[in-house]
Amino acid sequence: MKDFRLPRKIKKQLKGKLWLYPADEAGNRLTAFPGKRQEDYNSIKTGIVQDILRQGKTKAERKAERDQLDKAVTVPDNELRLFVDDIFAWRYRNSSYNTLIKAKSHPRAVIAYYNFVNAYHLHQKGEEYGNICCMSVDWAKMLLKR
Repeated sequence: MKDFRLPRKIKKQLKGKLWLYPADEAGNRLTAFPGKRQEDYNSIKTGIVQDILRQGKTKAERKAERDQLDKAVTVPDNELRLFVDDIFAWRYRNSSYNTLIKAKSHPRAVIAYYNFVNAYHLHQKGEEYGNICCMSVDWAKMLLKR
């Protein structure tokens, strides 16, 4: 099977964006990796896959949302445990909680911790930020590995 290769310029345009397929009947969405998989790249070209972070928002709206999520807010560890238990399935709770505890004291990964806490508060208000909570834990794992 032939390897999927894209020109460097196109790969750079695709990198750093969160590409998602449309939601299924349960509201779940799959992530697409158009820089690595031919099927995902073809789905972008046909308009099936969308960049969720840029969807229908101006640059000022995206900056305001990012500033809102990046506010420095800390919560006690037992309250953080309740947040994690509310958002995650039982099999992901311990690892997610431990990741957030490590990120809380790490100079680079603390921003992912702030994103989780702020996104959870917005999720509690009824806004759709549950996915941002999950992605912030993944981001924290990536920042802790560096």
